[in-house]
Order: sequence, then C-alpha cells, then structure tokens
Amino acid sequence: MTDITGICPDRFVAVKDAFAANFTDAPEGLNEQAARFSVVIGGETVIDLMGGPADPRAGTPYGPNTLTPVFSTGKAVMALLIATCVERGLLDYDQRVADLWPAYGAAGKQDVTVAQMMSHQDGLPGFSEGVEPSIWFDRQGVLDRLAAQAPMWPPGTASGYHPITIGYLAGELFRLADGRTLGTALKEDFRDRFGLDLWVGLPESEHDRVAVLKKPSAAPDLGVIDDIKRSAFLDRGSAPGGRGSKDWREAEIPSANLHGTALDLARIMGIIANDGVLDGRAVLSPDVVDQATTERIRGQDKVLPFVISWAAGFTRNAGLDIFGPNPDAVGHCGWGGSCAFADPDARVSAAYVMTRQSSHLIGDPRAQRLIDALYSAI
Repeated sequence: MTDITGICPDRFVAVKDAFAANFTDAPEGLNEQAARFSVVIGGETVIDLMGGPADPRAGTPYGPNTLTPVFSTGKAVMALLIATCVERGLLDYDQRVADLWPAYGAAGKQDVTVAQMMSHQDGLPGFSEGVEPSIWFDRQGVLDRLAAQAPMWPPGTASGYHPITIGYLAGELFRLADGRTLGTALKEDFRDRFGLDLWVGLPESEHDRVAVLKKPSAAPDLGVIDDIKRSAFLDRGSAPGGRGSKDWREAEIPSANLHGTALDLARIMGIIANDGVLDGRAVLSPDVVDQATTERIRGQDKVLPFVISWAAGFTRNAGLDIFGPNPDAVGHCGWGGSCAFADPDARVSAAYVMTRQSSHLIGDPRAQRLIDALYSAI
C-alpha cells in the first residue's frame, strides 16, 4: 500500500479514497509513482494529499517540498501573469501585438490582438520549416523566426493549440510590457511576495527537489495528422532537445517547463476563483479576472482533437467538463496528466501533479476521478 500523507477532512473522504485508488488501480509501476492533489476553497487550503516516492531508485519520499514538472499546466500561470500586465495598464487584451512588438506584425500578423495570440489564434503553433531541437535554447532565435513567419491559417478564424511557441510569444509580450522576464516576475511577484513554490527557470540549487518522472507508454492521439499538427507536435524540432535535463530545467519556457507544487498551483489559481484575491491581497480586479477568463473563441481546434473554448490563455471548461460541473471554470492540463483549475462559481481552485505520465492530452482519468469526488462532497 502506498503511504498517503497530508490533510483531508472527513467530509472529503471520497477524495482520499479516490486518491488511493489511483495507486491501487495502476496497471504497472505501483511502487514507482507519486502524486499530489491540493484543493483551496474560498482562499483556505482544505485538501492536500500526497504519496509515493519522489525518486523510486533512491527511495526518496514525495513530500511537501518536492517539485514536479507540470509542462503545459504552467500555461495557466503564464496567463495569470499576462493578466497582471492588463491590471497595471501595461497591456490591453484588445490591442494589437505589433503595436508593442513591431517585428511580430510581419507576414500577415499585423492585426493580431493580445487576446487572439493568447487564445492560440495567430497561426504559429510551431515552425513552418524544419529546425534543430536545440533552437529552443536560443530564445532570440525562436522569437526572430516566429515573428517573421507567416501564420498557418488566417489569424482570428480558428484556434490551433501552441504547445511550446506560446511561451516564447507570451514571454516576449510580457517582457516588452513589464521590462522583466516572465520567470523573474513569477519569482518577485509571487514566490517572494506570497511564498509560492513555483518556478519558470529552475536554478541548479533546486534540482535535487525535482521528482523523477516515468514517461507515458504510448503517444497521445492527435486525430488525423496534417502539416499543422506535425509542426506543433511531431516534427523533429517541435520540442526542445539536444541538451540535458539541467539545461531544460534552467531555461525559461513558460509554456512547458514550470516546476512547482500542487498546493501552490492551487493557491495561485485561487486568484481566479476568488475575484482576484490571494491571501487577502488583491492581485487582479474582478473586471480583469472577467477579461482573462471570458471566451475568445470556440470551435474545433486545429491541433488538439477537441472542440475547445479558449479564454486569454486558459482552457475554459465549457464543453469539455474536465474541471467540475461549472462551464465558467478555467485552467490548463499538462503533458502526462497534471492539471490546475479555478472555479469562480464554487470559489474552488485545485491542482493535480503526478510522476507516472499517461498519454491523455486533457482530462486524465486520475485527475477526473479526484475532481468528481471533490464536487460530490461540495
């Protein structure tokens, strides 16, 4: 039996049972996986469960200070940071990206708005020409290529999920507006101010805290493959490579390499669930929360095999039903099964992280089991 620790009041016993079942029902690697599920309601932590080894070979237990890579779940944090620029008047969701970043306006992208870029509508899900995987460690090289590249479909007519590129695009937009990198702002505005153990760009001094992942045994189902999906997910240069894990962890890739804890992902998502407030302090106004989470486009995504309602960087729950029963909940899922979400109607925010990755693109059954159990008790 996996040793499960943390907090879970009696009223949420179904959640603890579901958490335990995720271990006992595992088809393989029962003793080689770890997970954590954290829930905040009305700004108060009500559930924080964890279990399993952070490093099976070393026998290191998964504890409160263990960091887990959450891949695209970090896009929810990226969207929040962009919202802080809107809050401070440094950005407007309706302004043209090219007004702040003129080079981006090349090749038919001159009218793309901040909201369109953040909702994956600008047609840049990957590189239209082949690149080496190592290019992702050359931030300026990535930005120059994307700025010059023509969109793969008319901007504003459809969404097409940007697995990696959106982190560079949004990161540059944030830097031009704020003056800092997004990783620096996450440190100064949230880790230093609120004690949130969340990192985009993880220094070597923290690497020993990172849990060991077990990669999925199968590739995700992307549906019918075309050039757009190939550029986003399947081309040789569609994801960072050619360097070791040290370089990958230390790079600032807001769309893909956030390292953190489930509890602090749930806490930061509480900003959306609680009218812009974190730990009693206002971070966003209710108006900016509404702007960040309102639907920007809905339809068949050109990269993911789903009909998706996109907000300004968040996946909306409407039509997917992966973040509980309320359609206005928002969040994001990450490669292998992690997720973080906020439900303003119920004032709930939660996050699930794990070390045994699955092939599910969104709505991993383990997370769904926990979220269903949570709402059954609310």
